[in-house]
Amino acid sequence: MSKLNQHNPSMFHGTWALTKRELKKWLKEPIILLMAILQPVIWMGLFGKAMNIGNMFSAGNINLPPVIPIQGNFIIPPQSSGVNINGTALSQMFASFGPTLMKNIFGVSDYFSYMSVGMISFIVLFTTMFSGMSIVWDRRLGFLNKVLSTPVSRAAIIFSKVLNASFRAMFQATIILMLAVIFGLQVSSTFNPVYILAVYAAIFLLCLGLSSVFLALALRSTKWETQMAIVNLINLPLMFASNTFFPISQMPDWIQAIAQVNPISYLTDAIRRLTVMEFDASAVMFDFAFLSIFAVVFSIIGIMLSWRYLTK
Repeated sequence: MSKLNQHNPSMFHGTWALTKRELKKWLKEPIILLMAILQPVIWMGLFGKAMNIGNMFSAGNINLPPVIPIQGNFIIPPQSSGVNINGTALSQMFASFGPTLMKNIFGVSDYFSYMSVGMISFIVLFTTMFSGMSIVWDRRLGFLNKVLSTPVSRAAIIFSKVLNASFRAMFQATIILMLAVIFGLQVSSTFNPVYILAVYAAIFLLCLGLSSVFLALALRSTKWETQMAIVNLINLPLMFASNTFFPISQMPDWIQAIAQVNPISYLTDAIRRLTVMEFDASAVMFDFAFLSIFAVVFSIIGIMLSWRYLTK
């Protein structure tokens, strides 16, 4: 019985063995590991702070004349009020205009908090992209042929890539959240540290679905150039036709239609409602329902295609 189990490894053992190989490759490459840490630092420190949209609507940028002419006349306050409405007074009146506008459009009072959470979805997207690239390299280096010659299930090959992408995405997401707090992330009043576990769960669901998509596209690829061209064509529409950097409500109608079915939008919305926005249980449950359906459907498709097209 032991010999039978030895020559017919279970799905779990095969998946875990291949996942450990993927993680060891990642950890043994100090440059790749360093880039995984530096990439969020660069994006958070440069892009996040440079795009200070809230500052555009601050009182300091409101430069009004001493009196305001309207159709050849001037607005002159009643003398009895004793109020002199000039540029300075109006600037003070608009002092809270910027935060209010940001709250109405973005749901948060500062753009950095909005963007830094979207960076998690950005990292997840680009991490899952390399899950498909890795299977192309395994084929070119001959490792895939060796694995296919063993009793390991083809589904284990797919899930090992998915788990590797998930662990890497969670690692970088943790770095992003810690850096965001250092750089000035403002969490909502309803935030609970336990919600971080839900953030990881949402990341895993998107990694499961997106990795399956990219792996399905790479099953028959033998050239990494072809795979890179395909994923670059997919990545930009997925990233910019979502709420990663800008709210969907402010987009043109035809882009809104795409963003409404974009899984990136639902991951970003779920994380924002768990961290920087007011917690809405019904909205979060809807986001998780969409991500779960997306993950299950595309993981099944990925497994089915692996059984048919994953050959030596």
